[in-house]
Amino acid sequence: MSFPLLTATAVLPAIGAIATAAVPAAQRTAAKWLALLVSLGTLALAITVLVRFDPGGDRYQLTESRSWIADFGVRYELGVDGIAVALIALTALLIPFIILAGWHDADPLETGSKRWRPTQGFFALILAVEAMVIISFEATDVFLFYIFFEAMLIPMYFLIGGFGDRAHEHGEKVASTQRSYAAVKFLLYNLVGGLIMLAAVIGLYVVAGNFSLQDIAEARANGTLDMATNTERWLFLGFFFAFAVKAPLWPLHTWLPNAMGEATAPVAVLITAVVDKVGTFAMLRFCLQLFPEASKWATPAILVLALISIVYGALLAVGQRDMKRLIAYASISHFGFIIMGIFAMTSQGQSGATLYMVNHGISTAALMLVAGFLISRRGSRLIADYGGVQKVAPVLAGTFLIGGLATLSLPGLAPFVSEFLVLVGTFTRYPVIGIIATFGIVLAALYVLVLYQRTMTGPVKPEVSAMPDLRVRELVVVAPLVALLLFLGVYPKPLTDIVNPAVQQTMSDVHKKDPQPEVEAAK
Repeated sequence: MSFPLLTATAVLPAIGAIATAAVPAAQRTAAKWLALLVSLGTLALAITVLVRFDPGGDRYQLTESRSWIADFGVRYELGVDGIAVALIALTALLIPFIILAGWHDADPLETGSKRWRPTQGFFALILAVEAMVIISFEATDVFLFYIFFEAMLIPMYFLIGGFGDRAHEHGEKVASTQRSYAAVKFLLYNLVGGLIMLAAVIGLYVVAGNFSLQDIAEARANGTLDMATNTERWLFLGFFFAFAVKAPLWPLHTWLPNAMGEATAPVAVLITAVVDKVGTFAMLRFCLQLFPEASKWATPAILVLALISIVYGALLAVGQRDMKRLIAYASISHFGFIIMGIFAMTSQGQSGATLYMVNHGISTAALMLVAGFLISRRGSRLIADYGGVQKVAPVLAGTFLIGGLATLSLPGLAPFVSEFLVLVGTFTRYPVIGIIATFGIVLAALYVLVLYQRTMTGPVKPEVSAMPDLRVRELVVVAPLVALLLFLGVYPKPLTDIVNPAVQQTMSDVHKKDPQPEVEAAK
């Protein structure tokens, strides 16, 4: 039997989480290093998956299949296509940076105090989330996917509610209350979505007789499984609702600004750059593949919701006073672009959406982590409390600017390629939607440049006059992310070569072809 590479990639961080949690309470530094080493080992396995994956080969590769709950047709089935490989690589890449960035986020609250934050628990929970996200990307059994899709909510709940941002204008008591509110809101929204999806999963089993994604899709393609139109639509809506909450799509988005605002900056990155990608990924893997006709039926409504997300998220980002909430609303706008690209039903749109998932993860990580370093120095999330930072901390200001420019999709940086493909792919089939969506780019330029101008330029405020520049650990976190933004901005081909074959197969699932350009006949 060949080495179960996909299982190992998910199991290593799970074992690492248990081992990190078991480190003695006094050995906080050892727990941090153990978590970092485990995350680097997981990255090495993810790179191995990337290297062994053949874009020109079978749709699902490195497959594993074992009987699990035989009486109910549940199997332990794993497999990756190009989209999953790209997102596994993104997840494994970001976790070491998240750990490094949060190196002191769970240290004792006070010097010499007997009140301890459970440092080991903080890093163990991060590794647990990584394990669950990775296996969600790998699972080709619907029930297996559902289990981990829901299970990841538990460690995220504790990360948001138990390890929130210490920089709060109203003191620790109010901050604790708001963290609890944000954590409960996150959990309830996603649990409701998950319960609706569970009903749809059971309905799918009743109709199909098993949970295997590949078997159900094959039966649908060859006509041996014929769902009634209304049945398919109801099942699609059950799956899509859960994914739209996770994504998050307007109007199911309201948990995200609270969660990102109250969490530490590294946990905020974990939410929007890693966990939320499971929702958009699942739309491609499950909604389009299992329910192709219902996906086409729902497309107009979903495109309108995505368009509202783009404009609404950008408008609210413009008016934010809180730096982290601004980035949260910007992410809502970006997820609107991703979902619009998925349901534009063009190869350019879906390729752009997949690239957007990866590039948004990198750009948001860069911007949010630098913002976290800034907030930890000043002790405030309010934009108005900053000014003139570029004069006292030029490297910090420079990396903040690059992260911001990537967020507004400046040409030459990675997100530009993604956004361009999404807009082109949408315009070719839905020109009005594509034109209106471009206003999101204009608004992005506004909120990013205003944020930079108010925090980094102008007179130096007394509270930031002694602010130190980025330290070595912080440079180790930010520099590789900036390098990736530049590299993928000018040479995205390695990524597009991996995802394009999977996109073409998804287009085939929904029986869609790209619109042919209308060329006026020569006179």
